[in-house]
Amino acid sequence: MCTGERLLPIDKIKDTPDSFMTDFSLKTYADIDWTVLRENALKKKGWQNKNAKEWDGKARSFAGRNKSSAYIELFLSHLPLQQDMTVLDIGSGPGTLALPIAKKVKSVTAVDFSRSMLDTLEELAGAERIGNINTVHCAWEDDWQARGIQPHDIAIASRAMGVKDLKAALEKINAFALQYVFLSDRIGVTPFEIGAFEALGRPFAPGPDYIYTLNILYTLGIHANVMVLRLEQDVSYSSMDEAVASYSWMFHDITPPEMAALEHYISRQTISSDADRLTVRRATPPQWALIWWQKDQTGSQRATTP
Repeated sequence: MCTGERLLPIDKIKDTPDSFMTDFSLKTYADIDWTVLRENALKKKGWQNKNAKEWDGKARSFAGRNKSSAYIELFLSHLPLQQDMTVLDIGSGPGTLALPIAKKVKSVTAVDFSRSMLDTLEELAGAERIGNINTVHCAWEDDWQARGIQPHDIAIASRAMGVKDLKAALEKINAFALQYVFLSDRIGVTPFEIGAFEALGRPFAPGPDYIYTLNILYTLGIHANVMVLRLEQDVSYSSMDEAVASYSWMFHDITPPEMAALEHYISRQTISSDADRLTVRRATPPQWALIWWQKDQTGSQRATTP
């Protein structure tokens, strides 16, 4: 300390013009606008949401790629399904969850904004002789009542929370659930790999994840449960072409040189390979937040174990 230097009392520091400290003495949780924060994070994210046309072109490959995913069993294991229940599956895709759920409940209504996803679901349901799934072609923003959708015992939205107006979506799914709501949302960089973006020389920011969803629910008076669904770190593919196809979905307008760079990245991540199979170790294993709550007969929400 220099001779003659004078220290200020700690309670006076915040009053100095050039202080590095911030006065939070009057701030509370109620001053946080999670919707605005989420909008800011959406503007910075390093990836783009796929529109209905893009999902149309991926319906069949998506159905095949996800059929054996460990995610399905993890999600289903937490649903309190009963034979007399009805389930509303929002963002159903090709029936990843709707098909196995339909075998355990009275009926399922599958909603998706991709017509090809629903066509694929209907084909798969026919092949398995599942006749209790009703498909509805509409989006989060549409008038569900006008489309004939009624409240169901359980409403689910699996990996389908990438909407612009999250608050409105959460209010809607809650309104269309009679007993339970189950939804899953991203944690951190899931389902992306930062290393893959770096290999292609593309910038990456993960954007908003489940913590925004959880806090917006809190502002709505919904005190939800949260469980982490951790997926496997090592994934096997039948060929390098399949592995590249699985990774390339992360990128829009990928160029041939970028495809080559992506294949090189996957090769570096490959831990074993033979004529029929190669196993890739993901640098960032996917983790999904399973967020759920139970509604009581008065319409309020409570966090309880199903």
